[in-house]
Parts: sequence; structure tokens; C-alpha cells
Amino acid sequence: MLDVSDAVRAEIGEAEAARLLAGENAPGSYDCTSCRGPGDPDREPTSTVLFVGEETAVLAFAHASCIPSQVVTVSEEQLQGAVRTITGDQEQQEAAVPAQSQQPPQPQPSGQGAEEWQGTPEGPRISPQARQAVLGVTCGQVLLDDALHPAIVVEPTGPISRPGSDSPGDDFLPLLIEQGFLPVTDVATLPSPIRGWSVLLAMGELHAILQPSHDGGDQSVAWWQAHRPLPVTDGWRSAAAGGRSVVVYAAPVGSIGQQPREDLLREALEKAAAGGLLVAGLMPLAGT
Repeated sequence: MLDVSDAVRAEIGEAEAARLLAGENAPGSYDCTSCRGPGDPDREPTSTVLFVGEETAVLAFAHASCIPSQVVTVSEEQLQGAVRTITGDQEQQEAAVPAQSQQPPQPQPSGQGAEEWQGTPEGPRISPQARQAVLGVTCGQVLLDDALHPAIVVEPTGPISRPGSDSPGDDFLPLLIEQGFLPVTDVATLPSPIRGWSVLLAMGELHAILQPSHDGGDQSVAWWQAHRPLPVTDGWRSAAAGGRSVVVYAAPVGSIGQQPREDLLREALEKAAAGGLLVAGLMPLAGT
């Protein structure tokens, strides 16, 4: 009952995939890399999840109901830190395999990535481009269509330029609209889904916002990733697990700010939307 996706198979090779499917290298039991609950590939559908760094890759196992089989590209530092957190002390239940082909994260828009979580800024994660900006990430719950939904708000600390452009303008929103985000005119309405994007939550902590690979393959890449796994509130996590989706808002620098309360965050979102400075998309939850 083990699922090895085409993307995972391409990374680990046909021989390793065949051994997994034959049960030679599959675990008799495992702790789900997403929810940390016990799993048994002989009794329940199980996904193979390959975390790929610059030099190594780590193959993990998860309930198919939590995460589909996929390849997640992360930095080597992220692999050594975040994946170690995901796997806990169960290293014998996961196999380290050489990555046959790796593509580093190619975030759009370009810039530096970091996070602000409950007022605590983290260090930069994504390599700086011509004009640097740190991506700030905060979370909260918003009332949409008479129901509470988990939300992530992304706001850079400076203008974002289009790769290769010397323009002094801010291309953050146009770049995101090109990727499928849509302008928000009414914050009370649930935004449309963005195809191929997802929010990676593992062990109850936020790890990354994933986007489709630029070569059109099945492999996801990190558009934003946490310097270290970020805890979320029980209410936020419960809402995300219940709806299996997260609303991701984005606004240019200075539009939202760091708001200490969810009601103030809502007011800032409404103000940004009224000024045409807010885009959003609904993303499925990868993990629990």
C-alpha cells in the first residue's frame, strides 16, 4: 500500500523504487512525517516524501491521507534542521538516499526570505538578488463566508524587483498575479484556489509555502521556507486540519505591518484591499 510518485521515483531511481514497493526497504511501521501518528504500510495507504537538499536527500513516510507522495526541495540547512525535527528520534524508520538530480529553490518573486512569527524575526533564508527584501510571514484566523479560516500574510520588508530589472518600482504584486494569485476586493469572501501551490505543515508546525517547479514537473519547490519549523496556535492548526486548506494573502511593503491582534490584522487586510494592494489564493494543506 506504498505510493511512490513519479517525482520521487525520478529522484531515487527505479531500482530503489522497486525495492521500496517490494517491501525490502519499506518500514514495517513508521511515525508519519506529517502528523507523527503511527503508520503501517501493510495496512494503510502510505506516501513516500522525499526532502531534497543541495547535497543529500532524506526519504520519509507519511499517511497518504496527510501528505501525497512528493518531492520537497529545501536548503541543506533546512534539511539538516527541519527534517531532523520532523523525524524526531526515529531515524531508523527513514532511509537517507543520494539525490540523483536536485534543483535549488527558485522563489518568485526573487529576494530574501525570512519570517516574522508572533513578533520574532528570523534570519534570511533565500539568496539575495539585485534588490534584497525579507519576506515577513504572520498568521491568524479570518472570518470568510461566515466561517473562520486559517490565514498566512506575506509582506516584504522592502520593494521587490522583477529578476533582471533595474526598475525602481515594486513588482511584488504583479509577479504574484502572474503565478495565480488574484486581487482581493472583499476580504469577507474566500479567495480562489491556486493550482500547484500548497502550505507544508508537519508535526503541527509551519515549514514552507510550496509552489510548482518551473520546469513543469511534479516536484514542488519552496517559495518561502521557515528558518526553523514555526509553531502555530491550536486554533489555527485545528482550522487548517478541518478545512485542509489555508488562505495566503500577500501585500507590498508597508501595507499590513506587524499587527498584535487578529482584529487589527483584519482591519489592515481590509485597508490594503480597499487600496488595491492585496492579493490572495487558497492553498491545500500538505500535512496536519
